[in-house]
Amino acid sequence: MPEEFIRIFLKPGKDQSLKRFHPWVFSGAIQRMEGNPSEGDMVSVYSNKNEFLGLGHYQIGSITVRMVSFTEKFPGADFWKEKINKAWNCRQKIGFGHNQNTNIFRLIHAEGDNLPGLVVDYYNGTAVIQMHSVGMYHIRYNLVNALQEVLGDKLKAVYDKSEKTLPYKADIQSSDEWITGRPETNIVTENGLKFKVDWETGQKTGFFIDQRENRLLVQSMARGRDVLNMFCYTGGFSVYALNGGAQMVHSVDSSAKAVELTNENVELNFPGEKRHEAFVADGIEFLKNIDGRYDLIILDPPAFAKHRQALPQALQAYKRINTRAFEQIRNGGLVFTFSCSQVVSKERFRESVFTAAAISGRSVKILHQLSQPCDHPVNIYHPEGEYLKGLVLYVE
Repeated sequence: MPEEFIRIFLKPGKDQSLKRFHPWVFSGAIQRMEGNPSEGDMVSVYSNKNEFLGLGHYQIGSITVRMVSFTEKFPGADFWKEKINKAWNCRQKIGFGHNQNTNIFRLIHAEGDNLPGLVVDYYNGTAVIQMHSVGMYHIRYNLVNALQEVLGDKLKAVYDKSEKTLPYKADIQSSDEWITGRPETNIVTENGLKFKVDWETGQKTGFFIDQRENRLLVQSMARGRDVLNMFCYTGGFSVYALNGGAQMVHSVDSSAKAVELTNENVELNFPGEKRHEAFVADGIEFLKNIDGRYDLIILDPPAFAKHRQALPQALQAYKRINTRAFEQIRNGGLVFTFSCSQVVSKERFRESVFTAAAISGRSVKILHQLSQPCDHPVNIYHPEGEYLKGLVLYVE
């Protein structure tokens, strides 16, 4: 069967990571190719000794092959349906799919579910899919058919939001579109709280599902506090803080549309709420003049580094915003600080936060070390999948 695809042979010794089921083949590991694959083609990968290693999607770039299988099973319709079914079974076993208290979750988490290049988020009957590889984009209708077969009547609509996630080098002229159906509602429930979701123009797939458990932690620690939610987006942390009994909550984002949606979500859960106020402002500038106003600050910025070349500037940005928070938070305050950049390791992120604490001269204690929730699983053979890093810090 592998002979049906273009064959890629690795350099001596470069087969070890694949034998340990790591799903990426880097360009520097390739010795030769038999033929000229196009972006998105399925290829078969071999060691330099002609030993079959697996199948994957070819792409242009440093990650040249994203492995989808380490067996010789042909990747037809049943192949993709089986993988999606395994992801769905996993979500059901960890408490999603039948819980009306939380009807949004990540259904497919790329490498974490052995489907590199594919993300599917489930929103109360609507699936929003994002392809990060051309290989997945080419088979998107097969994937949607498999989703429909696996989820049945739990799936009402599918929205493809891949226009900005496909590799730019592939020059794919894609556009976001509804592939099937239309949502019955854009209101979803998370831990009993209601949120409006903008799938079509919102960031990521419309909502930051990966912060669900961390929002719940904010709720548990917010009582009686004055809270600042920086980079608030749709106000998830703000709504949870209000629900936890915060005395005051301020939400800040540079996007007027995000602030509008934040206000709508606060009103949806707490009609006429007077404890909340939102501001359209640059986050870095806003943090310059907050001296003593808050004793719980949430720093959840967008990805400062989307590629490795941007890493130095990203680390400086994390240091800068955390320094300002440490310097100005009230005594006994809490800082929730996050990085969602995959290229920023836990160690490098912590170094930036440690440096910020040292510059501030404050006594800082780590209370919690945070990551992504269980519906964003990390493939044990692919530690790079642990992209969300967070710390809860007590400042004296």
